Amino acid sequence: MILYLIPSLLAAERYDVLPEETKKALQSTKYFFVEDLRTARRFIGGWKIEGITVQDLNIQILDKKTKPEQVQNLFKSVPKGENIGIISEAGCPGIADPGALAVQYAHKKNIKVKPLVGPSSILLALMASGLSGQKFAFHGYLPIQKAEKIKAMKTLEKDSANLYQAQIFMETPFRNGAMLEDLCNNLSPMTKLCIASNIQAEDEYIKTLTLKEWKFEKVDIHKKPTIFILQS
Repeated sequence: MILYLIPSLLAAERYDVLPEETKKALQSTKYFFVEDLRTARRFIGGWKIEGITVQDLNIQILDKKTKPEQVQNLFKSVPKGENIGIISEAGCPGIADPGALAVQYAHKKNIKVKPLVGPSSILLALMASGLSGQKFAFHGYLPIQKAEKIKAMKTLEKDSANLYQAQIFMETPFRNGAMLEDLCNNLSPMTKLCIASNIQAEDEYIKTLTLKEWKFEKVDIHKKPTIFILQS
């Protein structure tokens, strides 16, 4: 048994960024633990692999609601010797993704874990930001409540200055505009911010400016998957 960590697409139809190894892993796998059924089925079907019908595959949910004890039952449902594929909703499994639970269980049971090469919006954004790739931290989502969110922003700014560390985080897409506004209004004007939106899509947008400059920049990131990187 091999547990394949199969990267999925960041942008629709961008199969060209995935290596042939991904296709080979899919050809040898009938059992999948996925974050989203619809996304996973569309992704697998899009490869158009001869002899594979998506409806015949065993695809089960492993998402943020899955508890560690449930992961054991997922593995027990897979016949001995069969491979398993982990597929995130977008990007690399295990990175800001619940697939890490399955990986932890696999290591515990001495199941071989095979990570495959693929796109990560976090790393692609950092690469293109011009900010520190030597020292950085990823924080996922900041608090929703405004007072707590602003407090978290200021902590990230302080940590960035003290550690010379790029601070990476995300926001729910429909709140991207509010996030940018709060950053501009509550942090130092000279703090740098990279906005990386719709990475690998046709309208990909990646730009780094100071917060003072962002106040005068027109940018449409509403409802678009976006990575924010802060450095002071």
